[in-house]
Amino acid sequence: MASAARRPGAAGGCPLPAEPDRLTPAGVRRADALAELGYITLAFDLHGGCYLSDPAEMLARCLPLLADPDRMRHIGHAALDKLRTEPRTDPARIAAVGYGTGGAIALELGRDGVNLRATGTVNATTTGRPGEAARIRCPVWAGVGSEDPIMPPAQREAFTAEMRAAGVDWRLTVYGGALHAFHHPPVDHPVVPGVGYHPRHAQRAWRDIVDLLTECLPVTEDLEA
Repeated sequence: MASAARRPGAAGGCPLPAEPDRLTPAGVRRADALAELGYITLAFDLHGGCYLSDPAEMLARCLPLLADPDRMRHIGHAALDKLRTEPRTDPARIAAVGYGTGGAIALELGRDGVNLRATGTVNATTTGRPGEAARIRCPVWAGVGSEDPIMPPAQREAFTAEMRAAGVDWRLTVYGGALHAFHHPPVDHPVVPGVGYHPRHAQRAWRDIVDLLTECLPVTEDLEA
């Protein structure tokens, strides 16, 4: 999650305090990168401090969560509440960006009617309960790998049909040849089948997210600095 509060002079934004051992290094780097662009950024832990290095454990943790919109919304609202406690956060100027399950949570916040300026998801072309996408109040961008077996073409088509039916301002980018979690650098443990890093598309997806935020949530200079 990010808020484009006014920049405090030349200092830019900052990631809110976090316990690094509860977040993946990739998650910390993305939060730091958004902070360097001037955003007040919160990266939150989905798994209660667990580092899920076993594929079966990962599926057992994430699949029930993805099937429970109310639980995803509860987690998302808890993160929003934390972000809003930061004094520099502008509560009227918040965007939600997420990867995988985090992206699904960002979409559920929109379906719950949260006032967001933008929603960006990677590897999370999930669909919601019928009719609730009409509550989405901001542009939605989604990125997915063409060879992703977890978010296959049928899932992408269901997602786009939902967005169209709800009249959402949406975009979908399909990255050719990319698998699921193509954004995540290789790890030193087994992964779920169909997962693989694609460095070029990882960079392209990051630029697409930055472009989304630049369009919908530009960082403003502090006129009093």
